[in-house]
Amino acid sequence: MTDKHVAIDVYGLVQGVGFRYMTLTYAQKYGIVGSVANRADGSVHIEAQGPAENLMTFLAIVKKGPSQFAQVDHVSVEPQPLAQYTKFSVS
Repeated sequence: MTDKHVAIDVYGLVQGVGFRYMTLTYAQKYGIVGSVANRADGSVHIEAQGPAENLMTFLAIVKKGPSQFAQVDHVSVEPQPLAQYTKFSVS
């Protein structure tokens, strides 16, 4: 299975609602490596890399809002070259 890497920016009510830690949980479940971090503008930035099919499932969860209190208004996804991630981290 071919790995893919995408940069994801998530906008809406996505900080202070458990978004990053639920993202970590789903990343681990689907074998996704990369990172998730809050941004100063209130958005969340995710670098996600893994098997293409798993990445699409992960992306669908992110678009819906991985935590019950999140409200996702807009998601931007940009393909990236493969990177040397070994795990998924929260910052």
